Amino acid sequence: MTARTVLKRAITALLLALSLATPALAIDPPYQRQMERLAEVMGSLYYLQPLCKTGTEDWREQMSELINLDEPDEDRRQRLAGAFNTGYTGFSRLHRNCTPASREALTRLLAEAQQLARTIHTRFAE
Repeated sequence: MTARTVLKRAITALLLALSLATPALAIDPPYQRQMERLAEVMGSLYYLQPLCKTGTEDWREQMSELINLDEPDEDRRQRLAGAFNTGYTGFSRLHRNCTPASREALTRLLAEAQQLARTIHTRFAE
């Protein structure tokens, strides 16, 4: 099983868990920091994956699904979208072509996203 497949399954499990969760309160949930980091990583993947022509996942669509299922208030929604954009922008400034460094970053980001999705699901959705 590839890292992308495992990540996709972890994100699917997280999406399902968030859809079953109660609506967000006015204060940040305990998993907000991890969600913001996951959003940033997914934004980075959204930039790097087409650059290196690997995979067909639509990280933007998956992030949109995560946000919608989490039902955040407008402030949290904006922070999650901002974190996604920060990830995208950060890598777009440094990587113009797919290089060994780009491929290594892609591999590490996939592993980090997988770990974050599992952590959020395990700690906060069960």
